[in-house]
Amino acid sequence: MEKYICTVCGYVYDEEKGVPEEGIKPGTKWEDIPDDFVCPACGAAKDMFEKA
Repeated sequence: MEKYICTVCGYVYDEEKGVPEEGIKPGTKWEDIPDDFVCPACGAAKDMFEKA
């Protein structure tokens, strides 16, 4: 499983953990997250993340 980091605030999306409080189940691949996903910490767009 991969991790992706928000280049704005440093929040890390971990595919293994998901973001259950945002409705993203553990094990959800980055490419399967909707394009309108925003960083739970700062609100940055999905395209502001890069592979960690």
